[in-house]
Amino acid sequence: MIRDIFKRNRKQKEAKIPTDQAKNGVPEGLMTKCPECKHILLTKDLMQVLKVCPSCGYHMKMTAAERVDMLFDEDTFISLDDHLQTENPLAFPNYTEKIAQDAKKTGLNEAVLTGIGEIDGQRVAVAIMDAHFRMGSMGSVVGEKITRAVEKATEEGIPMFIFTASGGARMQEGVLSLMQMAKTSVALNRHAEKGLLFVSIMTYPTTGGVSASFASVGDINLAEPKALIGFAGRRVIEQTVREKLPEDFQTAEFLLDHGQLDAVVHREEMKETLSKILRLHVKEAK
Repeated sequence: MIRDIFKRNRKQKEAKIPTDQAKNGVPEGLMTKCPECKHILLTKDLMQVLKVCPSCGYHMKMTAAERVDMLFDEDTFISLDDHLQTENPLAFPNYTEKIAQDAKKTGLNEAVLTGIGEIDGQRVAVAIMDAHFRMGSMGSVVGEKITRAVEKATEEGIPMFIFTASGGARMQEGVLSLMQMAKTSVALNRHAEKGLLFVSIMTYPTTGGVSASFASVGDINLAEPKALIGFAGRRVIEQTVREKLPEDFQTAEFLLDHGQLDAVVHREEMKETLSKILRLHVKEAK
């Protein structure tokens, strides 16, 4: 069932040019404009290159379904905890309706997809955050799903991969959202105590409470090129320290230069890189 949802979403949720294409006689979603260099190309061609602009190399946002297709061996991925549903603990106005809209739009129950699959024959557990759902913000269900996935990986003695794409903790759930920072980190610590591998892959954007918790504690920390990674925003920091920050501040490359990342990996090399990590670090890897 989840595979059928993925296929349907790939047809429905492709990136669009931010103009009214219908008025110009162009079918909506047929073409995509790169946010970085403004190069325009056919959306179907963009999908063939994993949503990386062939002109400037800009890595556009991917859905969780697209990452599953990119990463896992065919028909090996099984999703976990699709039944979990977000409620409205603080009675925040219109929150329930917005959650329902994003669920319908993305085919996901929340801003993270979790499951177990195989990469070149090696079983791994994974959590893939999706910025198309409430900007990937972390509420109680997101934290619960990630925690359960980590606990499943610990129970089965397999590695854990997390792809982050998040604006941070979800304000509509207040302190319940902030609690997920500690909960996910404790689960990962227990995973580490068993001698099991955790790889964090940070994508655009990884910010706020997500960057300050599980995203930054991998045994190996990777990122996609030019991914925005940081806690507070640039303007907040500049106003606090009263200094002008470097132009590349909070980019993956800046963090790599300052020792906060192990590598910046191009999307087309991601599966090969993760497969190599598995072969080097996991005894059962082929």
